Amino acid sequence: MAILPGLILALILAVGGHFLSELIGVTWMGLPKSPISAIMMAIILGIIVRNTFSLPATFQPGIRFGLVRVLRLGIVLLGIRLSLSEAGAIGLQALPVIIGAVASALLIVTYLSRKLGMSGKLGTLIAVGTSICGATAIVATAPTIGAKDDEVAYSVACVTLFGVIAMLVYPFAAHAIFSGDAFASGLFLGTSVHETAQVAGAGLVYQQYYGDAIALDAATVTKLVRNLGMLVIIPLMSIVYHRTSTEGGQAPKWWTMVPLFVIGFACMSLLRTVGDMGDRAFGVLEPTQWKAVVNYTKEAAELCLAVAMAAVGLGTSIKGLKDIGLKPLGVGLFSAVLVGVVSITLISILY
Repeated sequence: MAILPGLILALILAVGGHFLSELIGVTWMGLPKSPISAIMMAIILGIIVRNTFSLPATFQPGIRFGLVRVLRLGIVLLGIRLSLSEAGAIGLQALPVIIGAVASALLIVTYLSRKLGMSGKLGTLIAVGTSICGATAIVATAPTIGAKDDEVAYSVACVTLFGVIAMLVYPFAAHAIFSGDAFASGLFLGTSVHETAQVAGAGLVYQQYYGDAIALDAATVTKLVRNLGMLVIIPLMSIVYHRTSTEGGQAPKWWTMVPLFVIGFACMSLLRTVGDMGDRAFGVLEPTQWKAVVNYTKEAAELCLAVAMAAVGLGTSIKGLKDIGLKPLGVGLFSAVLVGVVSITLISILY
């Protein structure tokens, strides 16, 4: 199969990340538990391999499959960690922070990009990618505003660069800023890191370093709610550009903008909710058996995410960022910092 070379490479790097984590933390440092995140090691290994060796084109389908399909399967399986009521409660608490971060990025970054003489469309794509859900939002928004291919490529590169940096740095920053409050840290990661894959990676890094799964749960639910912002923002962008320009295209149908993995996550949460009811899960499984099913599903989710994180590293080309230019990079950096600052401020005020 075409996906096997790249997928096997991502799996090897995921396993390699775990091996290095144990080697450094347990064998070399002599600690009972490694302080080195296996997820972070997998990402770094992927970046090193991608930017050191010339990977044949045969690896690309598998890398893409890991980054998209395996990631989404992992996100869906994560749904079993939370009941519907728990997921809903997190989503409601995150909503004010999400709205504030998205609105700030869209308004301020779009304005700044025009002041700097950049294309308004490029600025809008960077703002949408930073504030909502990275490359997915960029690709979905581009045809509605008539964006050019190079504008899409530049904005995706900016979001990828600063998203990867945030994924590796923000878990530690969040723990320090919020004094070890895992829930607040999860809200911050879910509202300020760009891509769904990057949010999952940041949440896993936090969990592995600080031993608290609440951050991953909060980050995941917050990001899925944030992804649904496409339902509002993309049609809005289309309306704005149709009023000011004749170049914009038609917005996609609303139901095509609902990520299926969001629905899958909700279904797994529903499964957990129903399974926790009564003395036997679904009237069949003993409590110990149901608990084992939940635990195995959690482990499968984390394995999928580890493979996806290795694929993130394998998909990060440092060389490809050199052609972007300083202005888009500057706007991308400003946008990332802005969303982070707004998120920190709102979380500190509200929670």
